[in-house]
Amino acid sequence: MAAASNEATIAIVAGTYGSNCGAPHGNVTRDLAEHCDGLRTCSYPVSMTTGQSGGCHNDYLAEWRCGGHEFHNAALAAGAGNGDRLVLSCVPSSGPGH
Repeated sequence: MAAASNEATIAIVAGTYGSNCGAPHGNVTRDLAEHCDGLRTCSYPVSMTTGQSGGCHNDYLAEWRCGGHEFHNAALAAGAGNGDRLVLSCVPSSGPGH
């Protein structure tokens, strides 16, 4: 069995769609967790139907832990929507190009 540090998986802390438009923090956590919890890498498809905030151009913020220790976040700028993907990962980087 590999060492736990080499096998860290994604544990979603929060997913927020449209915080810049007044949406509450964590409003899409359940959907993000259903797609990404337990994976080492996850390409999450942002959907406008996930949590629209009127006609405002929504941003998207994902927050997660790897193996319960490392905290990470990734964001898409305002205007995120259908066709955009946010990549979450717990795979350690081994340098440029890897």
